[in-house]
Amino acid sequence: MDRLSAHLDRGWDLLTQGDTRGARTSARRALEIDRDSPEAHNLLGQAASREGDADDALDHFRQSIALDDGYVDPMLNAAELLIHPMERYEEALALCDEVLEFSEAKDERTEALLLKFEAYQAMGNEAEARSVLDDVPEGPFEVPYTEFLVGRAWVDAGEPERGLPMLEHAVTEDPENADAHYHLGIARDRTKDWKGATLAYLEGRERDLRTPPPPWSPSKEAFHRVVERALGGLEADVAQALEGALVLVTDAPGMEMIADGVDPRAPILVEGLVTVPGDAPLEGPRSFVRVFVYQRNVERHCGGAEQLEDEIAGEVTAEVRHALALGTLPGPDAN
Repeated sequence: MDRLSAHLDRGWDLLTQGDTRGARTSARRALEIDRDSPEAHNLLGQAASREGDADDALDHFRQSIALDDGYVDPMLNAAELLIHPMERYEEALALCDEVLEFSEAKDERTEALLLKFEAYQAMGNEAEARSVLDDVPEGPFEVPYTEFLVGRAWVDAGEPERGLPMLEHAVTEDPENADAHYHLGIARDRTKDWKGATLAYLEGRERDLRTPPPPWSPSKEAFHRVVERALGGLEADVAQALEGALVLVTDAPGMEMIADGVDPRAPILVEGLVTVPGDAPLEGPRSFVRVFVYQRNVERHCGGAEQLEDEIAGEVTAEVRHALALGTLPGPDAN
């Protein structure tokens, strides 16, 4: 193996282990050997994406594409980034169409189609999304992860029966894929296989907790301070509903809660919000509000530490207003 390939291989290995800094170092060493290495820029883009720096990641993906306009990986990576978190759907669709114009590889074409499906869904265009899904080729696929993506898409499209066998095969082929276990749980839930869903969710939870946190993840103490700021800045109606609440912070819901039906990837859970007639007091050993904040699941929804506070506040607000049917308050410009 030549030195360039050795640095790149090591960089991808480090990225898989969650070491984005080490992956960046390997990519830069690769660029010292070949300043025009599209693979090195693609690796830098993936490292930046994992670190929550979408703009830097997109710049590296575009440099990679400019150096090799037939290199599909950075095109698909850029399209995925443009869909989430950047929400630039038209640009993502254009990149996917470009891949579909020249790529004949089944897995690459499938991934491009599935990204188009995600973009159309995010845009609220369900008809186009469903049409794209009909164009997805049949398996088998070269990479097991591709089958997982197809199965997940069918579940997202409201046809869990079609996605279920693909997801079951995906977890057999790649037992460490936490996403595959989680979405298998969703598919089984929607086909009323409650026991099977619980087992799949628990398998996914176990693997989620084995996955390294993002490199920007704050310490437990720092995360507690973020939670305090988020809850301290809630709007009056929500803050009043949570007055005197017990706030508990942990990584993810426990096994017992998942067995009771709690989503293992729920970022927030609020319990004990009870409305009673008039001024009647609440009674009982659990007649107080509990707010559970799950750090690993909150981080899953964020691209960087600076988004944590808003994410927590938004999730808590949505949970409380849904529970109490308070509705959404008008914005500052509303009449």
